[in-house]
Amino acid sequence: MGLSFHYCFVVFLELVLLIEFVLLGGSKAAELVVHNNSTNNVSDFISTFKGSDVASRSGCNLFQGKWVLDASYPLYESSSCPFIDPEFDCQKYGRPDKKYLKFSWKPNSCNLPRFNGADFLKRWRGKKIMFVGDSLSLNMWESLACMLHASVPHAKSKFVRRDSLSSVTFQDYGVTIVLYRTPYLVDIVRERIGRVLKLDSIQQGNAWRGMDMLIFNSWHWWTHKGKSQSWDYIQDGSKVVKDMDRLTAFYKGMSTWARWVDQNVDPTKTKVFFQGISPTHYQAKEWRSSSKNCNKELQPLTGSTYPGGMPPATDVLNKVLSGMRKPVYLLDITTLSQLRKDAHPSTYSGEHPGVDCSHWCLPGLPDTWNQLLYAALIM
Repeated sequence: MGLSFHYCFVVFLELVLLIEFVLLGGSKAAELVVHNNSTNNVSDFISTFKGSDVASRSGCNLFQGKWVLDASYPLYESSSCPFIDPEFDCQKYGRPDKKYLKFSWKPNSCNLPRFNGADFLKRWRGKKIMFVGDSLSLNMWESLACMLHASVPHAKSKFVRRDSLSSVTFQDYGVTIVLYRTPYLVDIVRERIGRVLKLDSIQQGNAWRGMDMLIFNSWHWWTHKGKSQSWDYIQDGSKVVKDMDRLTAFYKGMSTWARWVDQNVDPTKTKVFFQGISPTHYQAKEWRSSSKNCNKELQPLTGSTYPGGMPPATDVLNKVLSGMRKPVYLLDITTLSQLRKDAHPSTYSGEHPGVDCSHWCLPGLPDTWNQLLYAALIM
């Protein structure tokens, strides 16, 4: 009798969701990932939604909104956080203004829950969380470590820093947040001809297994050329080339990553996020300014749209994510970050030369990314 009631309830849910899907015009935002033959209970059924779908169903799009002044910010002081790299510590290295620290993100359709580090640690007690990607993953990883440290300043922590694998463990809670540095997600292998970027290989994925949460990121390094390019050749299947269209290469590499997730991640044990494309502000004409770049920018853009439009990599990422079988929540931080032309280190990044309009000050914008991550986990 109980089984019959459960079956009827699930069928009822499916009918309701199907009607809602039709009313929404079949949009990708309402796309369902439903496997009827493997759905055993209502919670499993609900858990198969795409992340963007969950946001829309809750009546709140977390990623559409505006920046507002908030006197309660920042969430921590850089001088009190032991995990910040010099390249992100803008206050320590002479940035004279502080208004950029006082903005919070306000979604149009709901309130963003305030980050509660103690609650985060209790929810993830005994778990391992891994950020996988480039220096933007480093930016977000250090931000989360600082936010948690500020919430439980007297908790014991262990900090291990290495080139490719670093971690912060909050020992009183048994929570470890790990950073795995790999800018392309796919492998680079040193061979006789030189360094080869292998678009269809992801052997390093073995290090990502066994995590309770994975937050991936990639894009910035795909555009690098000359001395900043970290490979000599690209291998696509059996074909080895000196170069190719970078968006095409990104699509092929991301498709390999997507297959790895589909084949290796058990969504009942591991939550998967993708940290959306983080923008740069090297071309002031994108926001219709006569200045050169982000240097000396002191406030965000007003409104909810960016004059320069979306980076083309977002289309590639959306295409890859839409074809995946396993649920991946997209932290769609691109537009809200585009509005923060004021939040880069610019010339206040320690001993790093030049103007940095790629990374972000800490405290600063990545704290909002983590606040959105927290919201996605509890809403």
